Amino acid sequence: MEARHPSESCTTLTDLVLTGETNPLNNLFGGELLARMDRAAGIAAGRHSRRIVVTASVNHVAFNKAIPLGSVVTVEAKVSRAFRSSMEVYIDVWVEDRQSGDKTKANEAIYTFVAVNESGNPVSVPPIKPETALEQERYDAALRRKQLSLVLAGKMKPDDATELKALFITS
Repeated sequence: MEARHPSESCTTLTDLVLTGETNPLNNLFGGELLARMDRAAGIAAGRHSRRIVVTASVNHVAFNKAIPLGSVVTVEAKVSRAFRSSMEVYIDVWVEDRQSGDKTKANEAIYTFVAVNESGNPVSVPPIKPETALEQERYDAALRRKQLSLVLAGKMKPDDATELKALFITS
């Protein structure tokens, strides 16, 4: 299977924050943002794999900045690493100042998707070939995150988590 670049999976969703999507402080509900991120990440994973994809996990979410009513919100998702049938998708969320056009990073998240066939069985996905320094950084970190997850779930022995151990052991 030929490797693909993260840019080939890049998905950008832009929308307004409307009244029915806000909490009593007039900020976007966290759950609404999670749904927007899930949609963008699912499209990105589908673009990479060219398969049906399902959300396997929400690995990390950081709600760093409230997103007020009336804001223009952009959710950008890219596959950061592909494994056998799973893909890690890194998501950046930006808020745009409507008057100046300046964008500020508000939130970020990491989701994992699995490519499946029509029967719901996992299928192989193409590898990722990073092109930029940021893509390479996210690609490298994805393996450490996967190893940590497997160790915590009891599916990998800590001694086998070589990339994770390398963070703590210096030669």
